[in-house]
Amino acid sequence: MSLSLRGRPRVDRERVLLWMRDYGVYVGVALVVVFNVVFTPNFLSFENFRTQAVQVAPVLIVALGMALVIATGGIDLSVGSVMALSAAMISLYLGYGPLVAVLVAVGVGALAGAANGVLVAFAGLQAIIVTLAMMIGGRGLALVLLPQLDGVRNPDLRELGSGSFLAVPYVVWIAALLVAAVAFLVRRSVFGRRLVAVGGNRRAAELSGLPVRRVLLGVYALSGALAAVAGVLVTARLQAADPNSVGVLIELSAITAVVVGGTPLTGGRVRIAGTVAGAVLMQLLVATLIRHDLPPSWTQMAQTAVIIGAVYLARDRGRT
Repeated sequence: MSLSLRGRPRVDRERVLLWMRDYGVYVGVALVVVFNVVFTPNFLSFENFRTQAVQVAPVLIVALGMALVIATGGIDLSVGSVMALSAAMISLYLGYGPLVAVLVAVGVGALAGAANGVLVAFAGLQAIIVTLAMMIGGRGLALVLLPQLDGVRNPDLRELGSGSFLAVPYVVWIAALLVAAVAFLVRRSVFGRRLVAVGGNRRAAELSGLPVRRVLLGVYALSGALAAVAGVLVTARLQAADPNSVGVLIELSAITAVVVGGTPLTGGRVRIAGTVAGAVLMQLLVATLIRHDLPPSWTQMAQTAVIIGAVYLARDRGRT
């Protein structure tokens, strides 16, 4: 009797930690929303929701690719530089028409991601080193191609960045479609099952005959392509291409959204809905602190606390 009573708190604690790991991000979003409804003027206005959705969309798109990479046990630090490269491509190829410029930009992003994948999958290099090199070299190449800010004034691009359909911005529609596509890829496709298997145990996946190298190549190429799409949308919204500033530190925001959303850094699992909620949570958190006139240092500390909490929950569950 005493043994069962002694063991019960441990079981309850484990259950609470498991529940928080799986659903804590949604609780966090709900708490921030409730706080803003009570204390933030005009939070429930349509214009505010529109602004928050437009601002979070590029981070969310990048986070989708990051979630796939992390699910394989890797990391992609080059996404911000790929966004800068895509912005440079838009500026350089806009003379051939906006469609050609967008296709070239996304294609270059996919190629940059594929280059990461080749080095990780076929050369056996560590993902953090490969993508760190691409982060530095990619932005350097973007600055060589486009040394300074360049105005990108095109009516079609302006409509893409600032227009809307059914009162919802195109940027948000695109992000939502990509979320649906990636969720389908993960849950319903052979490729999705394979990337989770690779992240769970790469050696076992190889022994079972899975095309591990091709999966890794595809995952990094997808991450690069999604980062390029985000770069295109940011460039279209700002009507300017600036490799110095586009995508700076977005890799940290994307990793935060993925980790807070419940995808473990050790791989083997991916949570797309959690990634969406993680991106929304971090955006609302930052916007809330700004609206209440708190200095940027408070924003950084709040983000740090959320990240540490999410990593702690993942670590504790990994032990059980």
